[in-house]
Amino acid sequence: MTIKPREKLADSDDDPVESMLKKSGCLDLHYKVQECINTTRDWRKCQGEVNDFKDCITRHKQAEMTRSKS
Repeated sequence: MTIKPREKLADSDDDPVESMLKKSGCLDLHYKVQECINTTRDWRKCQGEVNDFKDCITRHKQAEMTRSKS
């Protein structure tokens, strides 16, 4: 089963978490984590996906901090 973004009725109905993940470039990795958990029913079996997602978020935060210091 593939987890896909929910259908949007209008731009104002945007999920704020989904919007943040889209801006960070980590949305696809988020979906991979969800799909793995849904498939295995055990988040512990999804550590590769979780770590990839975590690394993506960390890189995004570091880039944001670098931009804000400039």
